Amino acid sequence: MRVAMIGTGYVGLVSGACFADFGHHVTCIDKDKDKVEMLRSGGIPIYEPGLDLLVQRNVREDRLGFDTDLTQAVREADAVFIGVGTPSRRGDGFADLSYVYAAAKEIAEVMEGYTVIVTKSTVPVGTGDKVEKIIRETRPDGDFAVVSNPEFLREGAAINDFKRPDRVVVGTEDERARNVMRELYRPLFLNETPILFTSRRTSELIKYAANAFLAMKITFINEMADLCESVDANVQEVARGVGLDNRIGGKFLHAGPGYGGSCFPKDTLALTRTAQEAGTPLRLIETTVEVNDRRKQDMARKIIKAMGDDVKDKTIAVLGLTFKPSTDDMRAAPSLDIIPALQAAGAKIRAYDPAGIVEAEKLLDNVEFTSGPYLCAEGADALVIITEWNEFRALDTTRLKDAMAGDVVVDLRNIYSPEDMRSRGFNYTSVGR
Repeated sequence: MRVAMIGTGYVGLVSGACFADFGHHVTCIDKDKDKVEMLRSGGIPIYEPGLDLLVQRNVREDRLGFDTDLTQAVREADAVFIGVGTPSRRGDGFADLSYVYAAAKEIAEVMEGYTVIVTKSTVPVGTGDKVEKIIRETRPDGDFAVVSNPEFLREGAAINDFKRPDRVVVGTEDERARNVMRELYRPLFLNETPILFTSRRTSELIKYAANAFLAMKITFINEMADLCESVDANVQEVARGVGLDNRIGGKFLHAGPGYGGSCFPKDTLALTRTAQEAGTPLRLIETTVEVNDRRKQDMARKIIKAMGDDVKDKTIAVLGLTFKPSTDDMRAAPSLDIIPALQAAGAKIRAYDPAGIVEAEKLLDNVEFTSGPYLCAEGADALVIITEWNEFRALDTTRLKDAMAGDVVVDLRNIYSPEDMRSRGFNYTSVGR
């Protein structure tokens, strides 16, 4: 089949490359000429393990191409995906749908014959209705269907998530559109992947509900961690004891500095705004957002307390800046709140991240960025682990101790054993233990 993918951001590029790897012919469209030229020449604008090889292979096999003009790709396509950004709108936190609506209008102006238009971007309930209205007003004679097909990709594991998903959700009541979507995802039938066909509005809500539930689960275990510290319990053992219950499961029960990234912060906020407008406020999710925002500031205070409540003119080495490992994504990363709070208290910050420094340099001021963990720790009064990159899981603690001027280690991801770290001479603090 022929696919046009509007947008070469995280969702569009990964989805387009994976569809091409399924054997479909895909053209990814982006108005950014520099980005398109980079992709044509084999470069990748985002960090995602394995994506560079996937793109290069499918370009070489002539199944994947890139363009700045959507006209030909849309006219030839069996399905046109909208995979543009939906950031939080300034002022009210609602999803900014301007890019989605602009894409819909441009598609309508050039489409020919029956066309399935698929919203892959994360959009609030009812967006598909507005997209359909825009297309109908632009092309009253158009033969088309608007479908919701939300993505469930984890950054750092996106290719595997696309090719071996827990489920595929498709929102449409148009039988022709269902047949197109079945054919697009036919390779997944071999893996017996559950494909849920539902109404468009239900499909749109499933995406938000899933992310809100996971954000709530993270926030729950973070609050349990605070309780564990107060009553001398171990949050990791609590999480394991709770997670062994099959009704709950152990995923997303890892205490830390709060959730961040491109999805959870904006999606929880957008969902609460949608619910408020509908007159059915979601108090649990509203509280989740509030608690998570506060937690990042709490982590800064935790670090200051571990340093004797005085960080003025002290050097703090920070390991990990991105919101999670295996990505260069800095959106809503806890480091963006923790580091400025430490600086406001007078601390000097030195930092290292395996993939996020280029992005971090745009967002953080007065930070000395280094090229490795031990160089980062050199002469530091304290070391803080914010992101649990694999290379931080087995640091040479003897070398680390020799490099540091002080002995304070604050492990916000509970990577190390408190007993082991203290036996090695560190003044060690973790979360909920």
